[in-house]
Amino acid sequence: MTSEQTGQFVQSVLSLNDPRAGAAVELVWREAQLLDNKEYQEWDRLWAPDGRYVIPIDPEAKDFEAGLNMVYDDDRMRRMRIERLVTGYSISAVAAARTVRTVSRFVVVQADEESVELSSAQVLVGHKREQTFVLGADLTHRIVFDGAEPRIALKVVRLVNSDESVSASGFLL
Repeated sequence: MTSEQTGQFVQSVLSLNDPRAGAAVELVWREAQLLDNKEYQEWDRLWAPDGRYVIPIDPEAKDFEAGLNMVYDDDRMRRMRIERLVTGYSISAVAAARTVRTVSRFVVVQADEESVELSSAQVLVGHKREQTFVLGADLTHRIVFDGAEPRIALKVVRLVNSDESVSASGFLL
């Protein structure tokens, strides 16, 4: 009988006490800080060259290439998005919201020699034009360890209200 059949909780492949898992968590926290500080060029340096940044519409989506996404950025598209945000070409960047992210509930989903995949929760509080809003999301980060520094190979943001109207698309989630 498998653990799925018995309903038992299966321990993560890697403990959060493992140095690679700890480094992955620290990278996710660093990413949140850079985004809150609108340090988009520095944020871009956290990414692996073939990294993907995805915000699917369908909260259950697995095949992001075949599904409808609010964001599906590869390296080129991510840099174009950053360019719009930092140069003011995006209307929403002119008076960008101030944000504070809290990322927690880390669980190691998968790990191998080259990478660690984390699941976590994010609460983002934003303030713009005298209005405060809150966005919640489940996050998935795949962090690769193939160089001097760990890098983000995948970030999936599953907004709790992704199948409704989301007005906070003027900044990175």
